[in-house]
Amino acid sequence: MKPYTEIISINPNVRSGKACVRNLRITVSDVLGYLASGMTAQEIIIDFPELSIEDIQACLAYAAESEKHVKFVSIK
Repeated sequence: MKPYTEIISINPNVRSGKACVRNLRITVSDVLGYLASGMTAQEIIIDFPELSIEDIQACLAYAAESEKHVKFVSIK
């Protein structure tokens, strides 16, 4: 499998600079939302045949890496 950095792209001219799959207009957030709603990877690919299993895995890897850099601040 390719590293997610070769699949996920951020282009300010595509979807307002959100992380997208291969400069398509499908965002990482879109894919994660479909998975969270219960869709399987196969169902997502049926709806979006331009995506592959590798693309979906790259979205998950991107999200996992992004989560490592999230910091929560408690405001009292």
